[in-house]
Amino acid sequence: MQRAATKKLASLAMLSALAYILMVAGRVPVVLFLSYDPKDVVITIGGFLFGPMAAFAVTAVVAAAEMFTVSQTGPIGLLMNIVAGCSFACTASFVYKYKRSLKGAVIGLVAAWLLTTAVMILWNYLITPLYMNVPRAQVAQLLIPAFLPFNLLKGGLNAAFTLLLYKPVKKALQASGMMPPPDQPIPGKVNIGVLAASLFVILTCVLWVLVLRGIL
Repeated sequence: MQRAATKKLASLAMLSALAYILMVAGRVPVVLFLSYDPKDVVITIGGFLFGPMAAFAVTAVVAAAEMFTVSQTGPIGLLMNIVAGCSFACTASFVYKYKRSLKGAVIGLVAAWLLTTAVMILWNYLITPLYMNVPRAQVAQLLIPAFLPFNLLKGGLNAAFTLLLYKPVKKALQASGMMPPPDQPIPGKVNIGVLAASLFVILTCVLWVLVLRGIL
């Protein structure tokens, strides 16, 4: 058991390092201050291999490393990176955890693509004015022409690359002996990841309602 945990930790550390490198070296400017990088592909593959909580852990580690090294947006950027990464990687890996097949992977990735787009439109509307120091009405004018197509593009690329690379990465880890056996669920144990994800979805829905009603 301890050996399997060590292998899992080593694999997650390696995936975190790879995601960070891709974030630094693979960043491509798209529109405004928005850039695409493939770090979420690596994080999602980690989630497919080890579950949604692993995806959350890698997302948080990489986002923190980004904040302290190359980002200029501070804690706000950290929050946005965690929200964006978890919306995609945790959603896709959560679906795949319970339906481990190509169909399950596709369903999970499409769900993650759509959810992340909706979530990031909302959070950009709420948070972007804080670090751009502009009126929210000005940000609202950019949601459809800039933020929406960017998030659709980003989610589509992440989904496609994940489907292409998941099997080769899994085989490479298995060949290297770094792939431990999957954890067995404990009957009756509360899944913290499911609870956290549910609360986040509820919060997002509440915020959307408040925005649509003109309260926010």
